[in-house]
Amino acid sequence: MPITVDIDVMLAKRKMSVGELADRVGITPANLAVLKNGRAKAVRFATLAALCEVLSCQPGDLLRWEAGDAEGAEAG
Repeated sequence: MPITVDIDVMLAKRKMSVGELADRVGITPANLAVLKNGRAKAVRFATLAALCEVLSCQPGDLLRWEAGDAEGAEAG
Protein backbone atom coordinates (compact mmCIF):
# COMPACT_ATOMS: atom_id res chain seq x y z
CA MET A 1 0.00 0.00 0.00
CA PRO A 2 1.39 3.41 -0.89
CA ILE A 3 0.33 4.94 2.46
CA THR A 4 2.76 4.46 5.33
CA VAL A 5 1.63 4.96 8.93
CA ASP A 6 4.21 6.53 11.25
CA ILE A 7 2.36 6.29 14.57
CA ASP A 8 5.26 4.36 16.09
CA VAL A 9 7.61 7.25 15.26
CA MET A 10 5.37 9.72 17.08
CA LEU A 11 4.94 7.32 20.01
CA ALA A 12 8.72 7.16 20.39
CA LYS A 13 9.05 10.94 20.15
CA ARG A 14 6.37 11.40 22.82
CA LYS A 15 7.69 8.51 24.96
CA MET A 16 4.19 7.01 25.04
CA SER A 17 3.06 3.39 24.93
CA VAL A 18 0.50 1.95 22.53
CA GLY A 19 -1.77 1.18 25.49
CA GLU A 20 -1.59 4.73 26.81
CA LEU A 21 -2.31 6.19 23.36
CA ALA A 22 -5.25 3.83 22.85
CA ASP A 23 -6.72 4.83 26.24
CA ARG A 24 -6.31 8.54 25.59
CA VAL A 25 -7.72 8.33 22.05
CA GLY A 26 -10.60 6.05 23.06
CA ILE A 27 -9.92 3.05 20.82
CA THR A 28 -8.88 -0.49 21.65
CA PRO A 29 -5.19 -1.39 21.65
CA ALA A 30 -5.99 -4.03 19.00
CA ASN A 31 -7.55 -1.46 16.65
CA LEU A 32 -4.64 0.91 17.23
CA ALA A 33 -2.22 -1.93 16.39
CA VAL A 34 -4.08 -2.58 13.10
CA LEU A 35 -3.73 1.09 12.21
CA LYS A 36 -0.14 1.37 13.45
CA ASN A 37 1.00 -1.69 11.47
CA GLY A 38 -0.52 -0.42 8.21
CA ARG A 39 -3.20 -3.13 8.01
CA ALA A 40 -6.18 -0.74 8.25
CA LYS A 41 -8.18 -0.12 5.08
CA ALA A 42 -9.59 3.19 6.39
CA VAL A 43 -9.36 5.60 9.30
CA ARG A 44 -12.13 7.86 10.56
CA PHE A 45 -11.36 11.55 10.59
CA ALA A 46 -12.51 11.64 14.22
CA THR A 47 -9.90 9.01 15.11
CA LEU A 48 -7.21 10.80 13.12
CA ALA A 49 -8.11 14.07 14.85
CA ALA A 50 -7.96 12.41 18.28
CA LEU A 51 -4.56 10.89 17.48
CA CYS A 52 -3.27 14.29 16.40
CA GLU A 53 -4.65 15.96 19.51
CA VAL A 54 -3.14 13.42 21.91
CA LEU A 55 0.21 13.31 20.08
CA SER A 56 0.27 17.08 19.43
CA CYS A 57 0.98 16.59 15.75
CA GLN A 58 -0.44 17.05 12.26
CA PRO A 59 -2.03 14.28 10.13
CA GLY A 60 1.05 14.42 7.88
CA ASP A 61 3.19 13.42 10.85
CA LEU A 62 1.23 10.15 11.06
CA LEU A 63 0.50 9.35 7.41
CA ARG A 64 2.79 9.53 4.40
CA TRP A 65 2.43 8.56 0.75
CA GLU A 66 5.31 6.72 -0.90
CA ALA A 67 5.25 6.95 -4.69
CA GLY A 68 7.46 3.90 -5.22
CA ASP A 69 4.86 1.60 -3.65
CA ALA A 70 2.07 3.03 -5.81
CA GLU A 71 4.02 2.46 -9.03
CA GLY A 72 4.74 -1.13 -8.04
CA ALA A 73 1.08 -1.78 -7.30
CA GLU A 74 0.00 -0.42 -10.70
CA ALA A 75 2.53 -2.54 -12.57
CA GLY A 76 1.45 -5.74 -10.78
